[in-house]
Amino acid sequence: MNIPQLKTWVEIPEKSDFTIYNLPYGIYKIGENQPAVGVAIGEDVLQLDQLWSLGLLAELDIEESVFLSAYLNDYIALGKPVWSGLRKRLQELLCDEAIQDVVEKALVKMDQVKMLMPVKVGDYTDFYSSIEHATNVGKMFRDPENALLPNWKHLPVAYHGRASSIVVSGTDITRPKGQKMPPGAEKPVFGPSSRMDFELEMAFVIGKETELGTSISTKKAEDHIFGMVIFNDWSARDIQKWEYVPLGPFLGKNFASSISPWIVTMEALEPFRTNGPEQEPEVLPYLKYEGNKNYDINLEVYLQPESGKENLICQSNFGYLYWNMCQQLAHHTINGCNVNVGDMMASGTISGKGENEFGSMLELSWGGKNPIQLDGENTRTFLEDNDTVIMRGFAENGEIRVGFGEVRGKLLPAKP
Repeated sequence: MNIPQLKTWVEIPEKSDFTIYNLPYGIYKIGENQPAVGVAIGEDVLQLDQLWSLGLLAELDIEESVFLSAYLNDYIALGKPVWSGLRKRLQELLCDEAIQDVVEKALVKMDQVKMLMPVKVGDYTDFYSSIEHATNVGKMFRDPENALLPNWKHLPVAYHGRASSIVVSGTDITRPKGQKMPPGAEKPVFGPSSRMDFELEMAFVIGKETELGTSISTKKAEDHIFGMVIFNDWSARDIQKWEYVPLGPFLGKNFASSISPWIVTMEALEPFRTNGPEQEPEVLPYLKYEGNKNYDINLEVYLQPESGKENLICQSNFGYLYWNMCQQLAHHTINGCNVNVGDMMASGTISGKGENEFGSMLELSWGGKNPIQLDGENTRTFLEDNDTVIMRGFAENGEIRVGFGEVRGKLLPAKP
């Protein structure tokens, strides 16, 4: 697609995630001031309430209170025409040198703000949409010859997670405790997880609610998606393995999930559409779709030991997903389940075919059998106390770059 070339007066570092083509939304706080809505541009945050006070958003008919909210939910609920109108206006303001002196008053450096949770998450669903990840897990825990369960290629498998424990990047995570069944043991034991893991995921944020009893088609699904974040679904594999039969994940997952603070809008991601994997066998009619519904987003995972360097341990791509977001949302609501603004739908672990593309420690170390070599003499099979996991994501198309920043979390020792 042809994207108009834009030139902003804002100084933007090379390879910045936050270009004039991006303009993601977040919630920030300066000192003891109240939280407010901001937009990332280069190394700055554009304060939308300040723009409003300067009279630069008057034609958009948005109340100032929307920009002084603790969450983006009120803004998101205004709908697509408002999102598009504000995006266009912000690009005009950030490219017009004639009013640079005025707009600069609304900029604040990123290192002077604290980023908060961008949305109030009412409900959270975690999908299982990477065929490579599902196959790897099936080979390790079930049958190497029949890794996928019979339903996997017929529907987007998912479970409902815990919204209350989704936290913003930079929040420390405490090693969870729970029941485990050691190999060869006759009864379970209780204690801290010894197989702590990350899961490289992305999540989309619901932008338009539905009523109970209605469904969203794959054709209409994009009307209900506001934008995306990077999502780390922390996992305690030993707790998970013992508890997941017959109802699936519980304590092995619900203790924490981390998200990047900036929500990248679907409009910003439009240039990066791509086709997804061929789906065989043919899906049922309600899951069929037209056009390119996957997105070419490069994903990276780094592991940083305490007082050590960042080690790149995984490079994957959001475009690898077998089940796309439109299919996920269509399946989620086909039974009449309603969705609300701010609900979050995570992709499930995003793995590729190559061993360097596996999106979890479980896969990278193949269940703990193959230690990962880090900088120096450090190795890992699973995460150790005080390890920090950093995930980054970006899309590039020629000179156009749109990125997500990062989601970072440090694993603290279990509490007594």
